Amino acid sequence: MALAVTRFFGIPVPSADPLFLGLVGLHVAMGLLAVICGAIAMLSRKGPGRHFNFGTVYFWMLFGLFVTMSALSFMQWAEDYPLFILGALSFAAACFGRTAIRRRWPRWHLAGMAGSYILMLTAFYVDNGKNLPLWRELPQIAFWILPGAVGLPIATYYLIRLPKFRIGHSG
Repeated sequence: MALAVTRFFGIPVPSADPLFLGLVGLHVAMGLLAVICGAIAMLSRKGPGRHFNFGTVYFWMLFGLFVTMSALSFMQWAEDYPLFILGALSFAAACFGRTAIRRRWPRWHLAGMAGSYILMLTAFYVDNGKNLPLWRELPQIAFWILPGAVGLPIATYYLIRLPKFRIGHSG
């Protein structure tokens, strides 16, 4: 039996089920917001204000991504369980990063949030890389490796440069 395919912004979605497609639409919207807000938080001066506000929106959009991704994965488990694992790890890393900053562990906060962003992008490319210009020319393994290969050295650079936290210990 052939699987129905619907095109969503030019990307094939392996379903014609209205519930599945509605979840995909919500998932895409939250994913775009998470990517944008996460990038703004990363590039903003750390502390109250822009970094905190955009970081909070990033966290809650990532939570929404986790919820919709879980539902989508369970609906097509055989194909999507790796995406569930990546999404669960991404959200867990963000939860860890959020807890770390509340405990005044800025290095662990940076590591958790950077890890969550890298894992979120990895899940996106694993699922969609084969349909994207330039990315479709790469082997499947690149979708798993490239986000980390780019993101980890950047995160490491900033972890090394992060000044000691004045209140408490540096974590």
